[in-house]
Amino acid sequence: MIIAGLQKLTLIDYPGKLASTVFLAGCNFSCPWCYSSELVLPAKIKEHPKFSKKEVFQFLKEKKGLLEGVVICGGEPTLQKELKRLIKKIKKLGFSVKLDTNGSNPKILKSLIDKKLIDYVALDVKYPKEKYSNQEAIEESIEELKQGKIDFEFRTTVVPTVLEKKDILQIARWVGGENVKYYLQSFRPEKTLDPNFQKIKPYSSKYLLSIKKAIEPFFKTCEIR
Repeated sequence: MIIAGLQKLTLIDYPGKLASTVFLAGCNFSCPWCYSSELVLPAKIKEHPKFSKKEVFQFLKEKKGLLEGVVICGGEPTLQKELKRLIKKIKKLGFSVKLDTNGSNPKILKSLIDKKLIDYVALDVKYPKEKYSNQEAIEESIEELKQGKIDFEFRTTVVPTVLEKKDILQIARWVGGENVKYYLQSFRPEKTLDPNFQKIKPYSSKYLLSIKKAIEPFFKTCEIR
Protein backbone atom coordinates (compact mmCIF):
# COMPACT_ATOMS: atom_id res chain seq x y z
CA MET A 1 0.00 0.00 0.00
CA ILE A 2 1.36 3.38 -1.02
CA ILE A 3 0.04 6.32 0.97
CA ALA A 4 0.71 9.25 -1.35
CA GLY A 5 -1.04 12.03 0.51
CA LEU A 6 -2.55 13.17 3.79
CA GLN A 7 -4.83 16.19 3.86
CA LYS A 8 -4.98 17.05 7.53
CA LEU A 9 -8.29 18.91 7.43
CA THR A 10 -11.19 18.99 5.01
CA LEU A 11 -14.52 20.71 5.62
CA ILE A 12 -16.14 19.57 2.38
CA ASP A 13 -15.07 16.01 1.49
CA TYR A 14 -17.04 14.25 4.24
CA PRO A 15 -20.57 15.70 4.44
CA GLY A 16 -21.36 16.97 7.91
CA LYS A 17 -18.01 16.04 9.45
CA LEU A 18 -14.61 17.54 10.13
CA ALA A 19 -12.26 15.09 8.50
CA SER A 20 -8.84 14.32 7.14
CA THR A 21 -8.18 12.60 3.81
CA VAL A 22 -5.82 9.73 3.11
CA PHE A 23 -4.79 9.34 -0.54
CA LEU A 24 -3.84 5.85 -1.75
CA ALA A 25 -1.85 5.52 -4.97
CA GLY A 26 -2.82 3.25 -7.86
CA CYS A 27 -5.86 3.13 -10.12
CA ASN A 28 -7.42 0.73 -12.63
CA PHE A 29 -8.93 3.61 -14.64
CA SER A 30 -7.00 6.14 -16.70
CA CYS A 31 -9.54 8.92 -17.13
CA PRO A 32 -7.77 11.56 -19.25
CA TRP A 33 -9.41 14.40 -17.31
CA CYS A 34 -8.21 13.12 -13.93
CA TYR A 35 -6.28 15.82 -12.04
CA SER A 36 -4.52 13.34 -9.73
CA SER A 37 -1.99 11.89 -12.15
CA GLU A 38 0.46 11.48 -9.26
CA LEU A 39 -1.91 8.83 -7.89
CA VAL A 40 -2.47 7.05 -11.21
CA LEU A 41 0.64 7.03 -13.42
CA PRO A 42 3.33 4.59 -12.16
CA ALA A 43 6.21 6.92 -13.01
CA LYS A 44 4.63 9.81 -11.11
CA ILE A 45 3.65 7.57 -8.19
CA LYS A 46 7.29 6.53 -7.87
CA GLU A 47 8.48 10.14 -7.69
CA HIS A 48 5.67 11.46 -5.48
CA PRO A 49 6.33 11.97 -1.73
CA LYS A 50 5.05 9.13 0.45
CA PHE A 51 3.65 8.85 3.98
CA SER A 52 4.22 5.87 6.24
CA LYS A 53 1.30 4.26 8.05
CA LYS A 54 3.07 5.18 11.28
CA GLU A 55 2.98 8.88 10.34
CA VAL A 56 -0.71 8.71 9.42
CA PHE A 57 -1.76 6.99 12.62
CA GLN A 58 0.39 9.23 14.79
CA PHE A 59 -1.46 12.20 13.30
CA LEU A 60 -4.89 10.58 13.75
CA LYS A 61 -4.16 9.68 17.36
CA GLU A 62 -3.24 13.30 18.05
CA LYS A 63 -6.52 14.48 16.50
CA LYS A 64 -8.88 12.15 18.36
CA GLY A 65 -11.74 14.24 19.71
CA LEU A 66 -11.06 17.02 17.21
CA LEU A 67 -11.62 15.30 13.88
CA GLU A 68 -14.71 13.16 13.31
CA GLY A 69 -13.96 11.26 10.14
CA VAL A 70 -11.39 10.01 7.65
CA VAL A 71 -11.87 10.01 3.90
CA ILE A 72 -10.05 7.27 2.00
CA CYS A 73 -9.61 8.01 -1.67
CA GLY A 74 -7.19 7.50 -4.53
CA GLY A 75 -6.52 6.51 -7.14
CA GLU A 76 -8.85 3.60 -6.46
CA PRO A 77 -8.67 2.44 -2.81
CA THR A 78 -10.37 -0.92 -3.39
CA LEU A 79 -7.29 -2.13 -5.30
CA GLN A 80 -5.31 -2.19 -2.05
CA LYS A 81 -5.00 -5.59 -0.38
CA GLU A 82 -4.42 -3.94 2.98
CA LEU A 83 -7.47 -1.69 2.74
CA LYS A 84 -9.59 -3.57 5.29
CA ARG A 85 -6.74 -3.67 7.78
CA LEU A 86 -6.17 0.06 7.35
CA ILE A 87 -9.85 0.86 7.88
CA LYS A 88 -10.12 -1.40 10.94
CA LYS A 89 -7.27 0.50 12.60
CA ILE A 90 -8.89 3.83 11.76
CA LYS A 91 -12.25 2.67 13.14
CA LYS A 92 -10.60 1.48 16.36
CA LEU A 93 -9.53 5.07 16.95
CA GLY A 94 -13.19 6.08 16.85
CA PHE A 95 -13.36 7.78 13.45
CA SER A 96 -16.11 7.44 10.88
CA VAL A 97 -14.81 6.36 7.47
CA LYS A 98 -15.87 7.59 4.04
CA LEU A 99 -14.74 5.69 0.95
CA ASP A 100 -14.37 7.32 -2.48
CA THR A 101 -14.52 4.73 -5.26
CA ASN A 102 -15.09 4.26 -8.98
CA GLY A 103 -17.31 1.26 -8.26
CA SER A 104 -15.21 -1.26 -10.15
CA ASN A 105 -14.85 -3.72 -7.24
CA PRO A 106 -18.40 -4.52 -6.04
CA LYS A 107 -17.37 -7.56 -3.98
CA ILE A 108 -14.95 -5.53 -1.91
CA LEU A 109 -17.47 -2.70 -1.57
CA LYS A 110 -20.14 -5.14 -0.37
CA SER A 111 -17.74 -6.73 2.11
CA LEU A 112 -16.78 -3.35 3.59
CA ILE A 113 -20.46 -2.45 3.96
CA ASP A 114 -21.53 -5.80 5.43
CA LYS A 115 -18.68 -5.74 7.96
CA LYS A 116 -19.61 -2.16 8.91
CA LEU A 117 -16.11 -0.93 8.17
CA ILE A 118 -17.30 2.14 6.26
CA ASP A 119 -19.96 4.71 7.06
CA TYR A 120 -20.31 6.68 3.81
CA VAL A 121 -19.54 6.00 0.15
CA ALA A 122 -19.08 8.42 -2.72
CA LEU A 123 -19.19 6.60 -6.07
CA ASP A 124 -17.99 8.40 -9.17
CA VAL A 125 -20.24 7.67 -12.14
CA LYS A 126 -17.99 8.39 -15.11
CA TYR A 127 -20.30 7.68 -18.05
CA PRO A 128 -23.73 6.42 -19.06
CA LYS A 129 -23.95 2.66 -18.51
CA GLU A 130 -23.42 1.71 -22.15
CA LYS A 131 -20.03 3.48 -22.30
CA TYR A 132 -18.44 1.39 -19.53
CA SER A 133 -16.27 -1.56 -20.55
CA ASN A 134 -16.89 -3.13 -17.10
CA GLN A 135 -20.60 -2.34 -17.07
CA GLU A 136 -21.70 -5.27 -14.89
CA ALA A 137 -19.29 -4.44 -12.06
CA ILE A 138 -20.28 -0.79 -11.97
CA GLU A 139 -23.97 -1.64 -12.05
CA GLU A 140 -23.52 -4.14 -9.20
CA SER A 141 -21.86 -1.48 -7.03
CA ILE A 142 -24.60 1.02 -7.81
CA GLU A 143 -27.34 -1.44 -6.91
CA GLU A 144 -25.53 -2.41 -3.71
CA LEU A 145 -25.55 1.20 -2.56
CA LYS A 146 -29.13 1.83 -3.59
CA GLN A 147 -30.23 -0.85 -1.13
CA GLY A 148 -29.73 1.83 1.50
CA LYS A 149 -27.60 -0.13 3.97
CA ILE A 150 -25.18 2.80 4.19
CA ASP A 151 -25.22 6.53 3.54
CA PHE A 152 -23.97 7.26 0.03
CA GLU A 153 -23.85 9.61 -2.91
CA PHE A 154 -23.24 9.37 -6.63
CA ARG A 155 -21.35 12.09 -8.45
CA THR A 156 -20.28 12.89 -11.98
CA THR A 157 -17.61 15.27 -13.25
CA VAL A 158 -19.16 16.95 -16.29
CA VAL A 159 -16.27 17.08 -18.75
CA PRO A 160 -16.75 18.90 -22.08
CA THR A 161 -15.95 16.65 -25.09
CA VAL A 162 -16.74 13.62 -22.90
CA LEU A 163 -20.21 14.32 -21.48
CA GLU A 164 -23.05 16.63 -22.42
CA LYS A 165 -26.60 17.12 -21.21
CA LYS A 166 -28.03 14.05 -22.96
CA ASP A 167 -25.36 11.85 -21.32
CA ILE A 168 -26.18 13.15 -17.85
CA LEU A 169 -29.86 12.47 -18.50
CA GLN A 170 -28.96 8.87 -19.34
CA ILE A 171 -26.95 8.61 -16.13
CA ALA A 172 -29.85 10.06 -14.13
CA ARG A 173 -32.29 7.51 -15.52
CA TRP A 174 -29.82 4.75 -14.69
CA VAL A 175 -28.73 5.63 -11.14
CA GLY A 176 -31.69 7.71 -9.98
CA GLY A 177 -33.87 6.80 -7.02
CA GLU A 178 -35.87 8.26 -4.19
CA ASN A 179 -33.00 7.66 -1.75
CA VAL A 180 -30.20 8.87 -4.05
CA LYS A 181 -28.07 11.98 -3.59
CA TYR A 182 -26.41 13.04 -6.84
CA TYR A 183 -23.84 15.73 -7.42
CA LEU A 184 -22.66 17.35 -10.62
CA GLN A 185 -19.03 18.39 -10.44
CA SER A 186 -17.55 21.03 -12.69
CA PHE A 187 -14.47 19.94 -14.62
CA ARG A 188 -11.14 21.41 -13.49
CA PRO A 189 -8.62 21.79 -16.35
CA GLU A 190 -5.51 21.50 -14.19
CA LYS A 191 -2.64 18.97 -14.19
CA THR A 192 -4.82 16.46 -16.03
CA LEU A 193 -3.65 12.95 -16.92
CA ASP A 194 -3.86 13.91 -20.59
CA PRO A 195 -2.28 17.37 -20.97
CA ASN A 196 -4.65 18.14 -23.85
CA PHE A 197 -7.51 18.30 -21.35
CA GLN A 198 -5.89 21.31 -19.72
CA LYS A 199 -6.92 23.27 -22.80
CA ILE A 200 -10.61 22.41 -22.43
CA LYS A 201 -12.87 25.13 -21.06
CA PRO A 202 -15.31 23.94 -18.36
CA TYR A 203 -19.04 24.22 -18.97
CA SER A 204 -20.66 27.44 -17.81
CA SER A 205 -22.65 27.62 -14.59
CA LYS A 206 -25.73 28.32 -16.71
CA TYR A 207 -25.30 25.07 -18.65
CA LEU A 208 -24.77 23.04 -15.46
CA LEU A 209 -27.86 24.62 -13.93
CA SER A 210 -29.89 23.61 -16.99
CA ILE A 211 -28.70 20.00 -16.52
CA LYS A 212 -29.52 20.12 -12.80
CA LYS A 213 -33.03 21.34 -13.53
CA ALA A 214 -33.59 18.54 -16.05
CA ILE A 215 -32.45 15.71 -13.76
CA GLU A 216 -33.71 16.87 -10.35
CA PRO A 217 -36.89 14.76 -10.53
CA PHE A 218 -34.79 11.58 -10.58
CA PHE A 219 -33.17 12.15 -7.18
CA LYS A 220 -33.75 12.81 -3.51
CA THR A 221 -31.02 15.46 -3.68
CA CYS A 222 -29.35 16.97 -6.74
CA GLU A 223 -26.74 19.70 -6.45
CA ILE A 224 -23.78 21.25 -8.26
CA ARG A 225 -20.35 21.29 -6.67
